[in-house]
Amino acid sequence: MRRGDVTRKTAETEIALSVDLDGTGASKISTGVGFLDHMLELLSRHSMIDMEIKAKGDVHIDFHHVTEDVGIALGQAVRKALGDMKGLTRYADCCMPMDETLTRVAIDVSGRPFLVWRTEFSAPKVGEFDTELVREFFQGFATHAAVTLHVETLYGANAHHIAESCFKGLARCLKAALALDPRAGDRLPSTKERIGD
Repeated sequence: MRRGDVTRKTAETEIALSVDLDGTGASKISTGVGFLDHMLELLSRHSMIDMEIKAKGDVHIDFHHVTEDVGIALGQAVRKALGDMKGLTRYADCCMPMDETLTRVAIDVSGRPFLVWRTEFSAPKVGEFDTELVREFFQGFATHAAVTLHVETLYGANAHHIAESCFKGLARCLKAALALDPRAGDRLPSTKERIGD
């Protein structure tokens, strides 16, 4: 079973999170941030990663700490669930349409954390959620999953659609890149015979 469990407690947030990379896309998510819950449910469903996420935090201030820390914890759980990475597909890319919006996402499960973010939002908020926090989530995830992640929104007008296309694009890339390639057997997907350096 490729499962990862993480608990994270700081002065700002408290998170309990588990993932199953070989799941069916089932999720049970409660962060106290409605829009973030919606995006995480999409991420789970379209990546086919089962996720259980329970987070509490200082949302009376704003949603920054909860959003960032859930990204960090989710990255850590995925990294843990990957184990030795033998047989991993490793690379994936996706162009994700969402009505008038199109976002391109590419991932390398490289062990080298890096985020390229070329997405701008048409509005500073979706409801009460600050759209700038989408990048904070992706930064936390990429860093702690130790993946190279490129996200570029080519065009779009609706801020909700822009955010959704980013999360769905990441989901489809994770579904493909984290899959085990039956032809690879127990080989690492690297000519270096190691991942991360």
